[in-house]
Amino acid sequence: MPESHPEPVGTEDVLAASTEPRPGSHPEAAAPAKKPVKARKSPWNRGRDKAIAAGLVVAVLVGAAVVWLTSDSRATVSETAAAAPTLPDAPTEVPGTLTELWQAPSAATPVPVAEGTAVVTGQGGEVAGRDPMTGEVRWRYARDLPLCTISGVWSKAVALFRKDRNCSEVTQLDPGTGKRTALRNGDAELGTQLVDDGSHVTTTGKKLLNTWRDDLVRSVEYGEVPALVNPGKQPRTGCVFSSVAAGSGKVGVVEQCPEDPADRLTLMKATPKESDQPEVSYSSVTAGRSVRLLAISGDSTAIALPEQNLLVIYDQDGNQRTAYPLELPASDVAAPQGPVQPVTRGTRAFYWFTGSKTMALARDNLSPQWTLNGTLGPAAGFAGQLVVPIPGGLAVIDETTGRTLRTIGVDRHGYTGPVRLASIGPVLLEQRGDTLAALR
Repeated sequence: MPESHPEPVGTEDVLAASTEPRPGSHPEAAAPAKKPVKARKSPWNRGRDKAIAAGLVVAVLVGAAVVWLTSDSRATVSETAAAAPTLPDAPTEVPGTLTELWQAPSAATPVPVAEGTAVVTGQGGEVAGRDPMTGEVRWRYARDLPLCTISGVWSKAVALFRKDRNCSEVTQLDPGTGKRTALRNGDAELGTQLVDDGSHVTTTGKKLLNTWRDDLVRSVEYGEVPALVNPGKQPRTGCVFSSVAAGSGKVGVVEQCPEDPADRLTLMKATPKESDQPEVSYSSVTAGRSVRLLAISGDSTAIALPEQNLLVIYDQDGNQRTAYPLELPASDVAAPQGPVQPVTRGTRAFYWFTGSKTMALARDNLSPQWTLNGTLGPAAGFAGQLVVPIPGGLAVIDETTGRTLRTIGVDRHGYTGPVRLASIGPVLLEQRGDTLAALR
């Protein structure tokens, strides 16, 4: 018997393809062998295409660089600070002597700006938050644009910068840290100032007023609106504005309109239903020209008629309620006036600086209470008392009667012009033209 030889286990390659046809198969039915596929050459391998791609990359990088170089971000310097330490308490009464602690240029602040724990100054294109005691700059916010004005409202500092043809860049800053808290573009005119009633702030102008709420969203615009979309919503056209004030949720403006024989007083709501459609409470033609709008309180509005030497109070319907003699000197009548009268708001009264004297108007009905002659500005509260700037120093005044209790000498280094006052903690601030001085 022939010997059997078993096949070794595990020697078969089950994946190997047999070159022999299987029994019963037809060689002609076998699939023909595929030719190897030649890889397609990328169209971007050509030198010209590589050059185009490189050019696109360079163009994108150059464009990004141009955007960065011309952007507002690159043109802004924002140096913030940690929260400031608590200020010392104000004294219980005005000290017998006051010494100048520091002074700084601040042409952009018509009145001293003191909010929270900082004194805010503005010069050129820079807003600075300063330590009230030393004047040291704690934070800076600077643009490559000139400042128009700065004001303190809502416990914030609001700065307007000139951009293009007007004061259109509006920035809100935290006075303690310098951090930007809101930003918008507006249409405020050159030479604008800010007036507020504690809730809203309004920009002044000869042709246009803008009112904003505390997040810088516009609540109303009045006058010649740029890029007008819906015509016919403004009550009058062709008028020029000369004097603006705000109070009790209202904005008032003195207008010179071509068809009127005298100046017109208009009062409107600060928050109408539609921001592009003012809601006018009343609009009355006054009895004179060069009218100065002094204050709005409750249902009363006070104006001065310098040419007639009258103080006139209007009621809520625009009717003249009372009139009082003013006895202004000719220099006060002839003095040029800005859009915002030098008036401060106290706990009991408004204090108006006529140009040579300070007059107190009752807080409830704006009737005149007392007049102090020979002053340099309106009164302000400091250390629980009322102080008024006078030549050579300050007068401490009885708030009820206007009687001078005592005077304090202040060295103003030869400056003799108008003075605006404010206070923060134990520090009294004086705005002397383009310079801010701190006293203690």
